[in-house]
Amino acid sequence: MKIKISIILVLLAFVSCSKPSDFQLLSPNGALQVNVSNFNNSSVFTVMNGSDTILESSRIGLKVNGISFVENVSFSDFKKAEINETWETINGKQATVKNHYNAFNFKIAKTQSSSYGYEIEFRVYDDGFAYRYIFPTEAIQDSIKIDQELTSLNFKDDYTYWAYNGEKHNVGPVTRTEESIEEVRIPIVMQFHDNSFMAIHEAEIMGFAPFSIAASSNDKSLAFNIVYSKRNQPFKTSWRAFMLGEKVGDLVESNLLVNLNEPNKISDPSWIKGGKSLWDWRVLGYRAADGFEYQLNTQTHKRMIDFAAENNIQYLLIDADWYGDEFNENSDPTTTRDGVDIEECMQHATQNNIGIILYLNDVGAKKFGLERVLKQFSEWGAIGVKYGFMQGTLEEKVKQTRVIVELCAKYKLMVDFHDNPIPPSGDRRTWPNLITKEFGHAQGDAKYSHFPETAVNQVLINQIAGPLDMTNGWFDLNSAHVGRPKVFEELPGTVVAEVAKLITIYSGWMVLPDSPEAYLQKEDLFDCIRKMPAQFDSFKVLDALLDKHVSIARKAGDDWFVGSLTNREARSITLDLSFLSEDENYEAILYEDAENSDFLTNKESYTIRSMAVNAKTKLVAQMSRGGGHVMYIKKLSNNKE
Repeated sequence: MKIKISIILVLLAFVSCSKPSDFQLLSPNGALQVNVSNFNNSSVFTVMNGSDTILESSRIGLKVNGISFVENVSFSDFKKAEINETWETINGKQATVKNHYNAFNFKIAKTQSSSYGYEIEFRVYDDGFAYRYIFPTEAIQDSIKIDQELTSLNFKDDYTYWAYNGEKHNVGPVTRTEESIEEVRIPIVMQFHDNSFMAIHEAEIMGFAPFSIAASSNDKSLAFNIVYSKRNQPFKTSWRAFMLGEKVGDLVESNLLVNLNEPNKISDPSWIKGGKSLWDWRVLGYRAADGFEYQLNTQTHKRMIDFAAENNIQYLLIDADWYGDEFNENSDPTTTRDGVDIEECMQHATQNNIGIILYLNDVGAKKFGLERVLKQFSEWGAIGVKYGFMQGTLEEKVKQTRVIVELCAKYKLMVDFHDNPIPPSGDRRTWPNLITKEFGHAQGDAKYSHFPETAVNQVLINQIAGPLDMTNGWFDLNSAHVGRPKVFEELPGTVVAEVAKLITIYSGWMVLPDSPEAYLQKEDLFDCIRKMPAQFDSFKVLDALLDKHVSIARKAGDDWFVGSLTNREARSITLDLSFLSEDENYEAILYEDAENSDFLTNKESYTIRSMAVNAKTKLVAQMSRGGGHVMYIKKLSNNKE
């Protein structure tokens, strides 16, 4: 069913005849409609899907300085705008993004007071809508205290929801009639009775703590939980963003969040380049067949740099403790510990055209001065930073994240945030050096390993927010936990599923966790990773079912990579290759679970075969329990028949 949405925003006001009593706005394709008018003594909005009501009358507004701006309000000064543009991404899910929306802005004030309230801005796209609050200069008298968001989302029908859950398996599925929502974190994904979907998230998180979602126990309404905040300067809140789709995959493909953010602020972003990275952290303690033992030292880093240079891997991430115990406030990140010579490592990396990413803990950044540290990293020749364990309130973390991103841009450093970072919110459009985040349970982190269904739902829930650094790509699944102190337990999954995760989960940096020797022991499978580019051109969800399975295709030039994952059940799915160019011929190399593969008992068995395919091909992908399926589809040079 094609999604058609009507959004009716109705605001109670005592309005003079000289002011409009009704206002409408259509989406670019004419399917979405926004109506603003006076209704029943409350400011409310209603969402329709064709003739079906999704949201019944739902109030909208804030409590500011102890005053509710939902009841007895007036509105004025409507302004309309239309934007239709296409912009080029820098290390995005796809090369270009279309940004087409209609917008309107209006003022809100109390009817019995001359005091200024605030403005509301709506944007309506073909695949969703968003709104935010604006407090211009004239709205700021002494100070503004935002006490509460009074918006409620009143759903007509029952729904099932899933939600992000930090470093644990996601919340859901929960049917709204079965139990109430006490509080969940965003994004939240909702499936309605007609099997259409909505996701709620936040865009352009800049100065406020991220909101959460809560619900009343006696109805189906949802509310935004926000953290009290005080301001004395003009400001805008983040966008409350609603993505709509016929399928859950439409939400993952959506560009609504990045489109709601401001354009790129980095004048020359040519130094921002995604790619694959080796990672020393989980390799430490591994003993190779030639007797070499990987330790936190320059010899290990140079050996990994050599391997990266020989295998189309662009970076090496040097993780924690390279400058001493990361949590010791005396560990200075502008110096190095015994055995680690950063300058020698940088020189060797430069000679081999490999970039170095350096870890930085919040403790060292604050003790020794963030800018001083980043300046030193840049002078050494580092190309990026992995920032870990940021401390503070949610609002403090939002502000600190912005400072880090902007200072990293000043010193031409990309940045990856780990350890419960604030949610991605599309801000990588404005600051494209914000390359990825550990927004979820990275594989092997928190001292335990997630199971196959968690990976499936990370793709379909967490990834709605933005790129995810999940450190996928394990090959030594049977024994990585033996002899490596940073691998805490056996890793569930199949080796083909590990490769599939690198395709299904988008990240600016694909951080590979295993040893060079583990990859070379399965070199025919590793060859698929070698072929993966630093930047893809498009991202398509071919098939997906929450909790069950997902298949995603990504294009690079004329070639395609297709990755599929299943949960703990063996599964066959049919992949329609109609996304390939018509009248062209391709060769597909299929990397598949072996017949007896299993995510617990036989994790490293796989098969490889090739076949001719074209846009008319429908291919059955067979996956073992907890397994995966991968295709590398190469366009043939002598095409046109």
